[in-house]
Amino acid sequence: MVANQWDVTLLANCVNNTQTECVVGQNAATMAPRGTFAWLCSLAVFSCSAGGATVCNSQTELFERLSSDVTVAAECAQFSMVSSHDAASLLLSMRRLSAALHRHQLTECQAAEPQRCPQAKVPPNGGLACATVANKRYCKPLCNHGYDFAFLRRSRPYDECSEQTGSRWRSQYVGGDALAVCQESPTQVSGAKTAYFPEAQDCLTTKSSSRLQSSVLGNLTSELRGRGVDGEVEYACLVCG
Repeated sequence: MVANQWDVTLLANCVNNTQTECVVGQNAATMAPRGTFAWLCSLAVFSCSAGGATVCNSQTELFERLSSDVTVAAECAQFSMVSSHDAASLLLSMRRLSAALHRHQLTECQAAEPQRCPQAKVPPNGGLACATVANKRYCKPLCNHGYDFAFLRRSRPYDECSEQTGSRWRSQYVGGDALAVCQESPTQVSGAKTAYFPEAQDCLTTKSSSRLQSSVLGNLTSELRGRGVDGEVEYACLVCG
């Protein structure tokens, strides 16, 4: 994964600051003298080199540790020893990391066949569940809780791109790759029941769980089968806006 260049001062802060002990729930998740940013020291997972250019290589074990440490820090929420400058630097670095990870997850469907079909645009405040059957690409838009589709989609749970459609998305939005728009709404009535992520379980929450993601992709497969689309399901993926 390629990420933006990181501030050199971020890693320096890992060894120069102190923080009080923090305990989460019943687990003694202690973050004693590791430093104000010690739980982010595993950002060293990104090793950058090569004359002026930034080449970042992710090591799985260290990245998993970073994820664990950030989760613990978020649950602790005790930052009284953090200066406003350090807090701002940390927020900036986390924003860069978040943006890089978001760009990365948007590319996870790029290798799907048929290659002549453009990638469908992922709706903000929602996601796309996609799969290929018999060299035809199908993508199903979903909206997060609190959002609904701009147009009625009850009769079209997914959209298609194939040779038969001229390698273009057969969408309600003519002339582009957008399949749906998720707009803020107190009710969710424009789509099928399976076209919405449940409350407190948005697209990213769903994607972070193999079980929940499999359920969403399974719903797409069932809807394809129910409309006579038979064959091996390939290149199934879920991307979040």
